[in-house]
Amino acid sequence: MSFIKEFKEFAVKGNVLDLAVAVVIGAAFNRIISSLVEDIITPAILTPALKAAHLTNLAELTIPGTAIKYGNFISQVISFFIVALALFVVIKGINRFKKKEAVAPTVAPAPTKEEQLLTEIRDLLAAKNSRI
Repeated sequence: MSFIKEFKEFAVKGNVLDLAVAVVIGAAFNRIISSLVEDIITPAILTPALKAAHLTNLAELTIPGTAIKYGNFISQVISFFIVALALFVVIKGINRFKKKEAVAPTVAPAPTKEEQLLTEIRDLLAAKNSRI
């Protein structure tokens, strides 16, 4: 099999396409979360703390005399928790639908001809041994 043919089969598999869509949606979701944290949550929750520190931006929170910007770290931690919460809610919803699908009763498969024959042989041997 040629390299190009193998690559084509790999690239058009459902999992690869699903992954590509997930990456694109994840990038867009990242922008939404970043905006939520930087434009809504940070100003609403941290504005009093920033005013007390005489700062206007969370990125300005630094350890004096160093280049360590712990304000950016706080922003990233908030973003992480929001993403984790959003994923938890989405996965919980998906699992709820999966449970409903799994609850549907499953019918036991009919025994194969081999299993039927073996059952008959077992029964005949058991009947023969009980007579002895």
